[in-house]
Amino acid sequence: MRAIAMMMLSCAWVAPAWAAPDTVPGLWLSADKAAVIAFKACPEPKDALCGIIVWDKDAGTADDACGVMIAKLHSWQDDAWRNGWVHDPRTRKNYKGVVRTKNDTLLVRAYIGSELLGETEIMTRVASIPAGCKSRETP
Repeated sequence: MRAIAMMMLSCAWVAPAWAAPDTVPGLWLSADKAAVIAFKACPEPKDALCGIIVWDKDAGTADDACGVMIAKLHSWQDDAWRNGWVHDPRTRKNYKGVVRTKNDTLLVRAYIGSELLGETEIMTRVASIPAGCKSRETP
């Protein structure tokens, strides 16, 4: 029994460091490096989190997604932004969504029904927006 308790205690030290809600706002590069998304407070309601594409490799073409809102999440619960939706601009479909940070990455999970059955895109933080979109939003 003592060995189990010690093992559980040692696991607490290696558990991932999930961040606070204020670590999400900023610029994030998509996993396929085809878009930069600015996550910031929504215009309405102000306590929600919104994600808007501010750079797209296809800017100026028929596939241009600049300015498309890809996330709107209403509350911070259990170490993640929840209770809203995420949008896949490739399929033009909305899904339930969860957004959380882990170390220097942003995990955007889209799902139907249960979060366990979803798909996660891992994004990396970037410092600036490349040239390309006609009208850029800033975080």
